[in-house]
Amino acid sequence: MSFLMTICTLVVNVLCSPLHLIHAVGLYQIYKRFFPSYLYRITEGYNKIMCDPKKELFRSLPEFNKPGGQLTILEIGCGTGANFEFFPPGCKVICTDPNRHFQRYLKKSMDQNDHLTYERFVVSSGEDMGSVEDESIDVVVCTLVLCSVNDVPQTLREVQRILRPGGAFFFIEHVAAKASTWAHFFQHVFQPAWYYVLDGCEVTRETWKHVEAAGFSELKLRHIEAPFMFMVKPHIIGYAIK
Repeated sequence: MSFLMTICTLVVNVLCSPLHLIHAVGLYQIYKRFFPSYLYRITEGYNKIMCDPKKELFRSLPEFNKPGGQLTILEIGCGTGANFEFFPPGCKVICTDPNRHFQRYLKKSMDQNDHLTYERFVVSSGEDMGSVEDESIDVVVCTLVLCSVNDVPQTLREVQRILRPGGAFFFIEHVAAKASTWAHFFQHVFQPAWYYVLDGCEVTRETWKHVEAAGFSELKLRHIEAPFMFMVKPHIIGYAIK
């Protein structure tokens, strides 16, 4: 299967040559203007399917509020604000995303979720959140984002830096399928095209290994099979405490 996978991946890479060229000359940036609209529609369907797992996960958010304080949540790669409806009333939310064109859809989600207080939107990557102070955040949320950051370990180091002691990192991520499965095979074969369609998303990442190695004091991580197509069926879900 390994040899066949290599050949098929090479064929797909060749077919993606025009996309490679568009990316190389900088024209792919145009797509980033329209990607938020595409993701907004995808996210609506994703939330309907993953509503119960999200509710179960985010039910634990209030546990990380400081006594008498206001829970401060920072969301990495907030996108269109798909998680806002699951956040507890009264908490303060800081939104970050490297794509500034998400702001239009973010405003729409903010208007629909007035149970939250929105502090600011920061245009930044997960690897560099320098405008956020050390140990200033109660909870960092990251869903379907670690698949597209350039450096997962560095992003997790930034999470550790901005979390206060005892704060938590909540995550839901699709990950690589088990080796020697057809899902694993097709993830690798279609990855070159998938990367461009989903704005840098890599379905072949074993993200759980990075989370396990990040040095959190406590980690609650589960592998689940989400009810989606084979490319994004394997997920990890849970939270880690600093």
